[in-house]
Amino acid sequence: MLRYRDRSDQDAFDQLVHRYERELYSYLYRYLGDAGLAEEVFQSTFLRLHQSRRLYQDGKRLRPWLYSIATHQAIDVLRKLGRQPKVSLDRAESAGERPDGGEGSLLDLLEAETPTPLVEAENAEHRAWMREAVSRLPEHLRSVVLLVYFQGLKYNDAAEILQIAPGTVKSRLNAAVAKLNAEWKRWQSG
Repeated sequence: MLRYRDRSDQDAFDQLVHRYERELYSYLYRYLGDAGLAEEVFQSTFLRLHQSRRLYQDGKRLRPWLYSIATHQAIDVLRKLGRQPKVSLDRAESAGERPDGGEGSLLDLLEAETPTPLVEAENAEHRAWMREAVSRLPEHLRSVVLLVYFQGLKYNDAAEILQIAPGTVKSRLNAAVAKLNAEWKRWQSG
């Protein structure tokens, strides 16, 4: 980033795009629920990065700054369209252990995996329910859920992106999980 900021080196910019392309597009697709919008916001994110390159500070980590730009761009697009984000809980691209040693996927907190066809069908129904439930969360809760559980970011990185304290990230995650658990119990009993 420093090379691009200081010399406007096109090769350095291309390397930045290539380096973050998959993970950032994946995040935007999960957040927006629409491939076309995700591509549009991905491009506008790097346009904003280009326009703001002189603001980049030595020693500042690029990844949280880039995610912050992308999140704000996505919110702006949704606001213009009058839509709520659609959340995908499929973690094929980012499956595995959470970097902070946490519980894994959000859905794992609510159900156990078994391979029978009946359970797989139930799991698909549960994922559809979860997508809808997460999309109904208030923005301040939904954004931390997406960044931590679905992008696998550490609490400190999510805090930097959202410009809040790491403790606030933890408390918002706890609040989101509590809301989802309450809805889950109502849904299961209804």
